[in-house]
Amino acid sequence: MKILSVASEVFPLIKTGGLADVTGALPEALAALGVSVRTMLPGYPSVLARLPKKTKALHSYADLFGGKARIVAGTLDGLDLIVLDAPHLFDRPGGAYGDGGGADWPDNWRRFAAFSRAAADVASGAVGDLRPDIVHAHDWQAALTLAYLRYDERPSPPSVMTVHNLAFQGQFPASIFPELGLPPQAMALDGVEYFGGVGFLKAGLQAAQAITTVSPTYAQEIRTPEFGMGLDGLINLRAEHLHGILNGIDTGQWDPQTDPHLAETFSAKSLKARGKNRRAVEQRFGLDADASPLLCVVSRLTWQKGMDILAAELDAIAGLGARLAVLGSGDQGLEGALLAGAARHRGRIGVVVGYDEGLSHLLQGGADAILIPSRFEPCGLTQLYGLRYGCVPVVARTGGLADTVIDANHAALSAGVATGFQFAPGSGDALVGAVQRLCGVFADRGAWTAMQKQGMKADVSWQASARDYVALFRSLAA
Repeated sequence: MKILSVASEVFPLIKTGGLADVTGALPEALAALGVSVRTMLPGYPSVLARLPKKTKALHSYADLFGGKARIVAGTLDGLDLIVLDAPHLFDRPGGAYGDGGGADWPDNWRRFAAFSRAAADVASGAVGDLRPDIVHAHDWQAALTLAYLRYDERPSPPSVMTVHNLAFQGQFPASIFPELGLPPQAMALDGVEYFGGVGFLKAGLQAAQAITTVSPTYAQEIRTPEFGMGLDGLINLRAEHLHGILNGIDTGQWDPQTDPHLAETFSAKSLKARGKNRRAVEQRFGLDADASPLLCVVSRLTWQKGMDILAAELDAIAGLGARLAVLGSGDQGLEGALLAGAARHRGRIGVVVGYDEGLSHLLQGGADAILIPSRFEPCGLTQLYGLRYGCVPVVARTGGLADTVIDANHAALSAGVATGFQFAPGSGDALVGAVQRLCGVFADRGAWTAMQKQGMKADVSWQASARDYVALFRSLAA
């Protein structure tokens, strides 16, 4: 079976969040089950720079949304790639979606409409012999692919639309519709129209034969007004086509026994070796070297991630005797609030603003626990990394966080099955209460070590989820 995965980012080539980790790791897991994946990706400078210089064009466009473009293919880091090389759309400094200073590119609708148009051409067989058995589109940046296929006169393969985060929908004014190249009937309630404008993700949800989210709980949450972000009505209408398939992680990239980013590697049988990583974290974040619990945060600093809740409770967390190392970037106000907290509690709280892949590995390998106070979390990957590295997750009870962490209540501790701490989302008091519970268990070294080892036994790989995807793909291709 051949799958065309259409995504705006893929690790290790381009990454802004968990989407890249998923699209980078899932192809290998599917290959082990006899399913081949070609990943279509925009031609960002970082991607084109790593393609062979003499890469042959598979298809050329004299004018694709305002400029010349071509489709090229290559293999990088074990990924079978198809790349849209469109310099007028993707050859620019900054990030994948904006200028790097927090502003989105104003022509993102054009960039990802062109990307989707080209992906639809590949999927329909217009580009060489690349026609797949299934098209798998990820998030709003790829969602219009399915609308183009739906309104194309050429036969198209079945499609799957995966929602990694429903909060990001690709909503644009109706004035762009004439430039999309879709037929007039597409600007309708059962097409791409969304509250009087054009909705890219909405169009993909409408057109796909199957819809998946990245955890079973999130699949149910998005059917409610609280989490549906205005799309719960459509999602409920298509509920029979909705599937929640939990994300996994790349257990080769995230392996505490071989991780090159660690000061010292370790396993569940050698947890004392985490001590050298702990000291490295303390030094990097300017924290006191003592025996108190060392907590960490690795996150985008946004409202969704509950970072305002964390910032408001820094004094309370420090008051419990815990230390905290924060790595992340995002909202400047939240960055400032966290830095101010670190200034108030020197030696107890440290903050590094930015994205650092290696440092994120070190934090998982050296901190005692990781805090994830998200208001909503489709799946979350950092808690899975934490489980694998003996960094106990402290998570809001929502989405994939609720699906993957077993709360250390009295019964779970007594049965030896606890892997972390859950608390009510959106509540600072609940977060502080969870940290207080953590401190209590941490004081019992035997109970704490048992919980670390239990978490490290959890299957956080892609194996089970890949089997679920294969079953879904086969049901659509039948």
